[in-house]
Amino acid sequence: MNHSMKMRSAVCIAALVAGGAAHADVTAQEVWDSWQEQMGMYAAADITVGSEEMSGDTLVVSGLSVSTAAPEISTSYTIDEIRFTEDGGNVIITMSESYPITFSPESNVEINLEATNSGLEMIVSGDVDAMNYEMTADSIAIALKDVVDGDMTFTGDAQIVLNDLSGNYTTVKDALMTVDYDMNIASMDMLVDIQLPGGNGEYITGGGKITGMNLDATVALPLDADFENPEMLFADGFAVDGGYTVEGADYIFDVNAEGDQLAGSATMGAANFAISASNAAIAYDVSAKDVAISATGSEVPFPIELSFAEYGIGFEMPLGKSDAPEDFRMSIDLIDMAINEMIWGMIDPGNILPRDPATLQIGLSGTAQPMINMMNPEEQDSLEYGELPFELNTLSLDTLNVSVAGAAVTGSGDFTFDPTDTQTFAPMPRPEGEAAIKVNGLNQLIDNLIAMGLVPEEQVMGPRMMIGMFAQTTGEDQLETSLEVNGEGHVLVNGQRVK
Repeated sequence: MNHSMKMRSAVCIAALVAGGAAHADVTAQEVWDSWQEQMGMYAAADITVGSEEMSGDTLVVSGLSVSTAAPEISTSYTIDEIRFTEDGGNVIITMSESYPITFSPESNVEINLEATNSGLEMIVSGDVDAMNYEMTADSIAIALKDVVDGDMTFTGDAQIVLNDLSGNYTTVKDALMTVDYDMNIASMDMLVDIQLPGGNGEYITGGGKITGMNLDATVALPLDADFENPEMLFADGFAVDGGYTVEGADYIFDVNAEGDQLAGSATMGAANFAISASNAAIAYDVSAKDVAISATGSEVPFPIELSFAEYGIGFEMPLGKSDAPEDFRMSIDLIDMAINEMIWGMIDPGNILPRDPATLQIGLSGTAQPMINMMNPEEQDSLEYGELPFELNTLSLDTLNVSVAGAAVTGSGDFTFDPTDTQTFAPMPRPEGEAAIKVNGLNQLIDNLIAMGLVPEEQVMGPRMMIGMFAQTTGEDQLETSLEVNGEGHVLVNGQRVK
């Protein structure tokens, strides 16, 4: 029997593929009802089911078809069969080994994909309001079938394959819909081999492999979330805390398009990504070790090779209005960055500069008091021109480590700020504290730049005199300077008052 339901959906069937374990009974019908409820929670969709039939202990859902429409993109997919089998208070889910997916980003463009799985099984336990899924699969893949653009159709090989999956997925419904997952993927393979239409021999090829992936997160969604009004999501309770780690990755690519050709490779060792966001605070961290990139191309006169022993970027800042200062931080780490000799030869053909790997590390932290809920559009609009949404309380220079071409700069410092005094250093609050900076090899670097002809000698006399005024010599080509702001608002450089 056919029946249609007009529903709201942003959670596709594929997103419901996962799990955990509990000690309560759940029925096949309850699991299927939960799927339908979640599919109909967040966006307009048409869902058609060919039939639902209970055969013994198994609910068989046949001919499931889901389509959504949005201004930017429309989607549709069809699954021939999903089986929900009751087993001692749990429900075992299996489904068709392949099904089609179609995306239409524009009115006359249609991207047709095929999803496949091997050995996929989900075991659902728990109860109606807290269902736990445990998932295993030998592989899950999505591959390109073709792209239709008006009266033109082109095909090619493009696929992503997840190998040897296992994990847990939990959904809890109360004031919010909360989703927890922890997934392990032995490896992910990627392949692209597409001949661009037009008969000019243009192509995009590439491949990659990521090993040892682990993904985990907790996501809280408002039951009536309006994704067409995303600025209100956080105000309504949306929150995410999660990320992933990988053991390593390798990529290759070769692109020939519009008369230009570019080919290369990239590798990296252990890497991680983490994000936490809510109406109270946001934090973001990404890092990777042993990164190496190489590229050649028709527009590049020589090979490019770039490597890092480690790179990382991170920040954290409060977002919610508070009666007390909250922590913030930001950092960047580019450690032992190296380029190939051919690039060095272009920069320094006379081999004057030391070619040691360069490092850039900067880390700041402190506390600040948010004066408004910065994720609330109405409170953002209440700020007057030039008014800051937070009050700075403390600031520390935790890390300063810069080394390049034989010169190095290191430093640290700590300051507090008095919000009751915005006149001494108007318009900012009055600071109090001290920072110390050390510089090694600066004079030799300047001499090298002069020898290379990059800096005229007569133009460095003034800067060298200024450096001598504000820095103390502590050794051969070693300088040190300290900056202090005392409680009276006086500024002292190396103990000498300058303000």
